[in-house]
Amino acid sequence: MSGTFTKAMARNIFYGGTVFFFLLFLALTFDTTKALPKTDNRHNITPAVAAGKHIWETRNCLGCHTMLGEGAYYAPELGNVYTRRGPEFIKAWMMSQPTGAPGRRQMPNFNLSDEDLNNLVEFLKYTSEINTQNWPPNIEG
Repeated sequence: MSGTFTKAMARNIFYGGTVFFFLLFLALTFDTTKALPKTDNRHNITPAVAAGKHIWETRNCLGCHTMLGEGAYYAPELGNVYTRRGPEFIKAWMMSQPTGAPGRRQMPNFNLSDEDLNNLVEFLKYTSEINTQNWPPNIEG
């Protein structure tokens, strides 16, 4: 090998690197696609979960809360609230808003029906069962 770096050598390094990283990208894409069904729980999506998600979106819950790290940081993360508090607490909390506690942030009362509350709780149950591989870290919401 000579002591000079030629255009042909640079071209070969460029093409070799391009092929290597393209193949690496394909391998990682395939591995991720193969692993996704093991980490989610799409088989648990029911009509109640879908209706609860609709309530979550139409009431703009992400405007204050976060879900699995996405959303606003004004109010607590709700990704694991079902696991931490349970369905009855969630329903009672939603029904008792606003609490009127001085010096605290107040959540509005959305006047949800019992069916809407049950659907929202089912959605929160569904999200608490997603295997996020502990990311984002969330212990107490």
